[in-house]
Amino acid sequence: MTNFSDIFKSSFLENVTSISLLDMALTLVLSFGLGLFIFFVYKKTYSGVMYSSSFGGTLVALCMITAMTILAVTSNVVLSLGMVGALSIVRFRTAIKEPMDIAFLFWSIAAGIVLAAGMIPLAVFGSLIIGVVLLLFLNRKAAHDPYIAVISCEGAEAEKAAQSFIAQHTEKAVIKSKTVQDGRIELNYDVRLKGGDTDFISQLGLQPGIRSAVLVSYNGDYLG
Repeated sequence: MTNFSDIFKSSFLENVTSISLLDMALTLVLSFGLGLFIFFVYKKTYSGVMYSSSFGGTLVALCMITAMTILAVTSNVVLSLGMVGALSIVRFRTAIKEPMDIAFLFWSIAAGIVLAAGMIPLAVFGSLIIGVVLLLFLNRKAAHDPYIAVISCEGAEAEKAAQSFIAQHTEKAVIKSKTVQDGRIELNYDVRLKGGDTDFISQLGLQPGIRSAVLVSYNGDYLG
């Protein structure tokens, strides 16, 4: 039977000094710095509709939590086996709306793992290179910002007039969808403006047979 004195003789207290305070502090500080850098890149390259600041904070916390976990695992083989069993029962049900969010999550986890494994140069320089690549490729601006023009008109004549008007006042116009209901026609155009001038949509709304004209900016990914 285990008594109170046996607790202090166990190997549990020996694990207290298995990792030095310097290693713990250095790992957590560096993981916090890398997490902030990943958060900065995510914020600068985000192109979705609704930005979530909580997801950015999650990237920082995830990098630190992963580094702390791997640091503990590398110091104890038995703990590593138990950690595998514990993490195998975790289930994440939050939907990932943006494909790039998966890349940032994996980047944050990988940075924490590599950092806690002692490969500090790989974690730091690898993250810097990944960040620069993402900033270069994801921050590229199109020659003309994409817009969606939603036109509601009455009858075929108004539709032809709207098509002709849009073709004359835009750099490029591609029809994406057409809906007809009770004689009312709704057109969705992917348009590129001439010189960024949006006044044409106001003029279009005043044309005969045009019930409404709406111009919406979007990121270029259209689901129709």
